[in-house]
Amino acid sequence: MNVTEKFDGVAVTTKANVYFDGNCVSHSIVLADGTKKSVGVILPSSLTFNTGAPEIMEGVAGSCRVRLKGESAWKTYGAGESFDVPGNSSFDIEVTGEPYHYICHFG
Repeated sequence: MNVTEKFDGVAVTTKANVYFDGNCVSHSIVLADGTKKSVGVILPSSLTFNTGAPEIMEGVAGSCRVRLKGESAWKTYGAGESFDVPGNSSFDIEVTGEPYHYICHFG
């Protein structure tokens, strides 16, 4: 998979979404067709995210380990790789070393 490097013709929410005491910071974007995404970074930490809508997490830089709700095994993802998270679920993510940059594709 190629890494998405830019989005053209988007609206960006300038106020950041700051989660987990600043360990995750993102900005919401809306494409011209109304598609919603967020672009962000997770600093070295271990976090649990809850989902409403299904999500696809696309790695842009760095790497992380992920464990989806109900699974015991951790999987590692890096730049150019993505993982799917079901709606109304959760996932644990662990980032060590350099920050993990991502694009979250909703729904």
